[in-house]
Amino acid sequence: DEAAKAKIMEAIKTDNMSPFYEEVCRDLGWKLEDKLLATMKKANEEKLKQLDEAIEDAEKNLGETEIRDAMLDKAEYQSKIGDKAGALSQFRKTYDKTVALGYRLDVVFHLIRLGLFYMDHDLINKNLEKAQTLIDEGGDWDRRNRLKVYKGVYCMSIREFKEAATLFLDTIATFTSYELMDYPKFVTYTVLCSVIALERPKLREKVTKGSEILEVLHGLPAIKRYLFSLYDCHYSDFFLSMAEVEEVMQGDRLMAAHCKYYVREMRIMAYAQLLESYRSLTLDYMADAFGVTVDFIDKELSRFIAAGRLHCKIDKVGRIVETNRPDSKNWQ
Repeated sequence: DEAAKAKIMEAIKTDNMSPFYEEVCRDLGWKLEDKLLATMKKANEEKLKQLDEAIEDAEKNLGETEIRDAMLDKAEYQSKIGDKAGALSQFRKTYDKTVALGYRLDVVFHLIRLGLFYMDHDLINKNLEKAQTLIDEGGDWDRRNRLKVYKGVYCMSIREFKEAATLFLDTIATFTSYELMDYPKFVTYTVLCSVIALERPKLREKVTKGSEILEVLHGLPAIKRYLFSLYDCHYSDFFLSMAEVEEVMQGDRLMAAHCKYYVREMRIMAYAQLLESYRSLTLDYMADAFGVTVDFIDKELSRFIAAGRLHCKIDKVGRIVETNRPDSKNWQ
């Protein structure tokens, strides 16, 4: 995609991201422009020299706070240009130099963000644990809430939607993690995780009646349609809105890997929700309800029944779907 490439190259040139440029060219098979790389490396070396001089000056003439700030500036710059190894090393040095618990947490949050950018599970897990330990020692209310958002984002990225939904809903009224995403994006993630993970009564209480979520959904028509079409049992609208949501997910770095799984699970949920209300239904009625052909609904249901995901059977002669929900007492 040329437009995406142009955007990436613009960002790389603006911030002289030479380490990231080399990594992108290697991973995506782009041709490396030697002249551009040399120019950016020169700019990086000059900036790093300035930052090292600032650290040296602080060590000779200033106090511990100023030394820490100078070290943090260097770590943030290395992070900004995509020098992962250098940034990790410098952040750890800065952490060791930091006394205040709140500032220590800020360094750990930056390491988690680095981990999320590279999807480095080891780095993320280690620092989530470290952050929780620091919070338990007496972290403030704001950072406690921000940690929940960080945990939620990671849970969502590894398909633990129920845990992610719980964490997101806990912080929906107190969201301040703008370094991770803006509020509409946070509400989008909250709705996507809640719809797949929560039972209807909980979804009603926390999401469809949640004032903070409803306020933002006015500016997110596709997500609003998706949520309410399923909740209000407008299944043909739900299938149409799910196509829009699928596009949103495919364009999202954290959700794209789970798109197929998510869409399949939501279709099963919608079929199960309709079947739950009836002992039997005609295939024509179901096809009409979902706005699809009888042939499509027949194939879909057959696939999910064979996989043990839907408790019903299809009478092909009578063109009827009969539910056979398992007896909870005797089901094994």
